[in-house]
Amino acid sequence: MPEPISEEEVAHVAHLARLRLSDDELHRFTSQLAAVLEHAKDVETLDLEGVEPMTHPLPLENVTRKDEIHEMVERDSILDEAPDVEDGRFKVPKILGEEP
Repeated sequence: MPEPISEEEVAHVAHLARLRLSDDELHRFTSQLAAVLEHAKDVETLDLEGVEPMTHPLPLENVTRKDEIHEMVERDSILDEAPDVEDGRFKVPKILGEEP
């Protein structure tokens, strides 16, 4: 049975991906990729006639809440709860050491 992928092909793909592989890695990855390709062949033989394409194995439904209009909270009451305020805005510590 011919190998589904050769070490030369794996080395070529590694070169294109700018990966440097040792001889041991090249041999190991070749056998691993061969196993992956063999599995892909098994999947290819499945009879999928009448099977709907899907993006997820379970039905998903987006859960959203109903939009309801509420009374707006006053800005000053929110800022009163803040640990530090400056010019009507939340004041937070500098994280990058930048000057304003």
